[in-house]
Amino acid sequence: MEQPTPTAPWYSAYPEPKSSEPNKVTREEVLELLQKTEGPETKDFVLIDVRRNDYEGGSIHGSINIPAQSLYTTIPAWYSLFKAAGIKRVIWFCGSSGGRGTRSALWFQDYLDGKGDTEMKSMIMVGGIKGWVAAGGKFIDNMDEYVTSVWNK
Repeated sequence: MEQPTPTAPWYSAYPEPKSSEPNKVTREEVLELLQKTEGPETKDFVLIDVRRNDYEGGSIHGSINIPAQSLYTTIPAWYSLFKAAGIKRVIWFCGSSGGRGTRSALWFQDYLDGKGDTEMKSMIMVGGIKGWVAAGGKFIDNMDEYVTSVWNK
């Protein structure tokens, strides 16, 4: 009896990113950005959580959820919104920022490169949300809807 072939991964429906190495930012740098923008300063970055089925246990304060599986076809719309808002850094993360976060950052950077936009930068947050939570303390304090039991599995 023949074994069924595995289903192709969701991202195989889209082109491979042109680059294999995304721009990176550390969780400490992201925390510093969050703390700098708590006052009247203009926020020039956006945090994007690309988790879908594993979107649970909370997320970083102020981040938006755009599941990676629905990102590719909507990149032009997101770019237009971010450009109009004066965003300079688009910071992506998933569970560990090793798969979906990296792919999302690279696809968006490919789009920026295609537009000739050198003012906006696409980057991943190293370690993803798991690294953020593992750092504890002030990182967890900067989460919305944090649920301890989800992270203690």
